[in-house]
Amino acid sequence: MPIKAKGNTKGLKPLQKKLVDKLFERKLNPKSAISPEFAKALASISADIKRQIGILVDRKGHVVDVFIGTAKGVVISDFGRYRAGASRLRGLRLIHTRLFENSLNTDDSSDLVLLRLDMIISLEVLESGLPGGLTIANLLPFKNDGKIYEENVYNSVSAVNFDFIRFIEDLENEIEFSTESQKTDDSSKRAILIHVSTDKDEDSDYAMEELKELATSAGIHIIEAIVQHRKELDPKYVIGKGKIKEILLLSMEKNANLIVFDSCLSASQMRSIEAETGIETIDRTQMILDIFARRAKSREGKLQVKLAQLKYSLPRLTAKDDFTSRITGGAGGIRSRGPGETKLEISKRRVRESITSLEKELKEIAEAEKERRKKRDKSDIPIISIVGYTNSGKSTLLNTLTQSDTYTEERMFATLDTATKRVRFPKDTDIIVTDTVGFIRDLPEELISAFRATLDEMCDSDILIHLFDISSKGWKEQIASVNNILGELALDNIPVILVGNKIDIADIDTALEIQKETSCLLVSAKEKQSLKPLFNVLEKKIREVLENE
Repeated sequence: MPIKAKGNTKGLKPLQKKLVDKLFERKLNPKSAISPEFAKALASISADIKRQIGILVDRKGHVVDVFIGTAKGVVISDFGRYRAGASRLRGLRLIHTRLFENSLNTDDSSDLVLLRLDMIISLEVLESGLPGGLTIANLLPFKNDGKIYEENVYNSVSAVNFDFIRFIEDLENEIEFSTESQKTDDSSKRAILIHVSTDKDEDSDYAMEELKELATSAGIHIIEAIVQHRKELDPKYVIGKGKIKEILLLSMEKNANLIVFDSCLSASQMRSIEAETGIETIDRTQMILDIFARRAKSREGKLQVKLAQLKYSLPRLTAKDDFTSRITGGAGGIRSRGPGETKLEISKRRVRESITSLEKELKEIAEAEKERRKKRDKSDIPIISIVGYTNSGKSTLLNTLTQSDTYTEERMFATLDTATKRVRFPKDTDIIVTDTVGFIRDLPEELISAFRATLDEMCDSDILIHLFDISSKGWKEQIASVNNILGELALDNIPVILVGNKIDIADIDTALEIQKETSCLLVSAKEKQSLKPLFNVLEKKIREVLENE
């Protein structure tokens, strides 16, 4: 009979292999976590081969797998998705021997949590080959104290006298009840944020603070923020499998149900991380798209966001899961299958058809807007566009300049739809002031592409007011990001007035240093009296525009 046990059996004698193989023929009493007879047989074989042995036992008492390790440890192989479900246990318990000790280590606790095992039993093997003491660990129902499992130490196997089946059934019911109660108490996304840096000069703290702001804007409750420095990104998990295990344990302790990466994840990376953790995983781009989807108010804005979501989802479609359902709630209607088409090909075709339809619809809207702009251009009215990083105060400045009431909020991407106001300024001169969607570092290409028609409106601008937040630690990065996007849109030839906003909350000495370094104007968009220097410069620039026409 061929050996069934997994692991390294090299060096075992034929008789030893037969003894190991016979473990599959043994059966435990279903009510017993481990019986003295079974423990004695297992310890004897482990002592004889001088290696640790691990076995997986189902709830009926059948041995379903045997793993042969080394004298120092045993590794159980992967058997499918790591988590059986947040409220369910695996239905298997792991019993493994320890040569001369019975304590649990970090691998045991990881296996218990990752695999959601019913129980882990660590059995001490004495020098005599007899079983010694043992430690039993099991998961716990969710509690606010963060404790996710407990350990109980017994001096001998005979001291273990509880009804295993009844214990596990009661435990699983408690876990299910606590999980459902937690969902009822807090249905929001509870996330672990992760930023991985491979650049020694990168300001990781600033990057993480921005990720936190984005998460807050997305309505996500932040449980933990992790910054890791690596020489290079792990091609499969970004942060490495060891760190993935730590994050899963942390998610169990803090009851997190979402992982957000600051870096852009490929489809395979997203699937690998979710397969290891069983937790929904998204990247920064997907979170920004979600924010845009919630905030867009106009028909054009909603169409642009949907287009961006579909372009993002297309390369991430797989045969096993419909990514568009997760991102956009589905794309297109159900169509009949063409000759030889796979489910993946059908999904991709449907997404491409939806993209084409949306692009056509947006093109028609853009053409109509273009005609409106032509009529506006004939009136020779100067156009001023306010551009800048998200949450720099653009809408507030528009309100103060034009005495209007455009929606404002102290969060990223509070407003997405372009707002245009006509105002008399100065000396009975009419001007048009436009508030544009906020920029952000590494703005997703899908968004730049989808919003190009909106952003192209800035091409008609005579003057750009580049607003930035002087109270932000990352003001330099914000200016550079906006300048890069303006360059990509070929708008860097339009006259720009650089304006540092939020002087009312910034450190005055720092603000003056920034002004000296950048030659910017310092204002508080909330306070009209602070805008006098800006009014003076605008008056001069507008006069130049009118004289050149």
